[in-house]
Amino acid sequence: MTPSRLRRCTRLLLSIAVIGFVTSLSAPGHPSAQGLKIENLVTIEATKAQPPPEWALWERHLLEQLHPAALEFVRRYTRPDGTLIWRDVWPGMDGSDDGYESFYNFPLYYALGGPEEMNALSRKLWDAVTVQFTRYGQVYKEFDAYYDWMHHGESYVNLYFFGLADPADPKFRERSLRFAGLYLNESPEAENYDPKLKLIRSPINGSRGPRFVNSAEDWVTHRPVLANYPLPYDDIPNVTSSKAWVDDEKFPFILQTMNQRMMRGDVPLNLTATSLMLNAYMHTGEAKYKQWVTDYVSAWMERVRQNNGIIPDNVGLSGKIGEYMDGKWYGGYYGWRWPHGFFNLAEATTIGAANALLVTGDARYLELPRSQLDLVLGKSEVKDGQRLIPHRHSEKGWYDFRPLSAQYPINLWYLSTLADDWRRVEQFADVKAWDRVNYRKAKGDDKNEGPWTAFLAGKNPDYPAQMLRANYAETLRRLEVIRQDQTKVDDMDVHHWQQRNPVVLEGLVQLMLGGPNHIYHGGLLHTRLRYFDPQRQRPGVPRDVAALVDRITADEVGLQLVNLNPSEARDVIVQAGAFGEHQFTEAREGENLISINRKFFQVRLRPGAAVRLQLRQRRFVNQPSYAFPWHGDKIPAR
Repeated sequence: MTPSRLRRCTRLLLSIAVIGFVTSLSAPGHPSAQGLKIENLVTIEATKAQPPPEWALWERHLLEQLHPAALEFVRRYTRPDGTLIWRDVWPGMDGSDDGYESFYNFPLYYALGGPEEMNALSRKLWDAVTVQFTRYGQVYKEFDAYYDWMHHGESYVNLYFFGLADPADPKFRERSLRFAGLYLNESPEAENYDPKLKLIRSPINGSRGPRFVNSAEDWVTHRPVLANYPLPYDDIPNVTSSKAWVDDEKFPFILQTMNQRMMRGDVPLNLTATSLMLNAYMHTGEAKYKQWVTDYVSAWMERVRQNNGIIPDNVGLSGKIGEYMDGKWYGGYYGWRWPHGFFNLAEATTIGAANALLVTGDARYLELPRSQLDLVLGKSEVKDGQRLIPHRHSEKGWYDFRPLSAQYPINLWYLSTLADDWRRVEQFADVKAWDRVNYRKAKGDDKNEGPWTAFLAGKNPDYPAQMLRANYAETLRRLEVIRQDQTKVDDMDVHHWQQRNPVVLEGLVQLMLGGPNHIYHGGLLHTRLRYFDPQRQRPGVPRDVAALVDRITADEVGLQLVNLNPSEARDVIVQAGAFGEHQFTEAREGENLISINRKFFQVRLRPGAAVRLQLRQRRFVNQPSYAFPWHGDKIPAR
């Protein structure tokens, strides 16, 4: 017998060995396969009962107790029809994003395994916000009439989570395709895109098309906030201070200058629109959405090449860099200078590259954010042991040196899993400070990427329980704020509700799915795993089941599964990737090796059983889709 044949025989024997652990193929009579028609489903049986670990108890507690917290929040701040209890009139273009943000993660909570009621509730609230902000004037034909893609991105992560929760919902599928069509010029009212030059025609865009000229009313709600930011330019006529934003005599000069220089042509922030297109692709698999994503990201990569490795923050309607900025590659809307600087560029390039990678499997797109991280790293300085990078550039050169959030290099490393990208993380961040949870109130609840990656590296083994406790503590804190809230309706600003949303999911996403939280301003959720309940035919872990990803490498995931029910078995389907974009090759438990070679498999957990699996994966090899395992190749109409 040849050595290779001997190895194959040995692996076959191991795969059918029974050491408290069995594998089988689902047949028509298998209880967990009834009615699902999943042919040749590999099923692994875990039979060894043991007391659940602390993290599993906290995970199940959080999955169950976020539901009453969400209901209390909804009762306090919405009417019976789901609209927000708020004023009758709201001016300007700001606000609809904040309405959607108030409940943005409700469908994700359901998709993780939250109660069935959360699915219907989250859709009711989305519809209600849409109706309410249509009355205010911000929303037109169910999509924001015109705004930038930082704020569109905040709005529509809610929409993308509906795909994870229930892609067969015809109303949300239709919306997803119609919204993507706004950037394919399928609506005569919204010619947002130049397909020849591969550019979005204005930083302000939406269902009414590109908005080349902004009015004073558009900015009315922003003016007090922007008075605390640097001016967009130093040479605005009659303006020398940011306080001009709230000066009725001087503000028109700011508006006129911005209209002249900023509001025509493309900006990197628009890369976030790739999520909207990919959302439509994962509903249908239609090539036009994939082509749009790859064309648009490639166009920005070419602009970086033309601009000597620096992403320009403004491209005119002719495709020329700096067309309305006297040839300057800086000075665009949400660009290198105003209002936030580099973090918007880091987010948008990461979102665009991640989406292009997801839809093609081609890692070369990651060079887009990597090149910009290397750019600012090369211009950084170390002060008092902390690395500071320039967040802004203007005529005076690079300035505004501050630490960079570890989120951006960690997202790059997570997507590539390359050692060089991990070295970038270490250069930007103080990894020694990642030995504990550092939870603080933050928009999107996404501030513990560092401690999470330290846990994956084998440090701080108590991180899962610590993180879940911290999330629950934050839920309790927000509930107390809700109960003490005496704010009058007319005094509520547009961020009032999102700051109080008690559904805190960061720990569940990291620990269950093996991925960082999505980039808040419009990123998709990139993870190594997700789960389905075959008996109830719904997404998420079944009742009583807890899951923990405790290790991630380029081609392997460590997964623990626990059934906390001492009397009943539970079945769970494990999928490779949030969108089935990865492929399992094999699973190992101790000496047992099971061949899978599919993007999902099933685990049967006997009463009280727990198991740890080492799952080998090939990443980004499948067409990403919202389809559930029992949908087959096409999401069914309903």
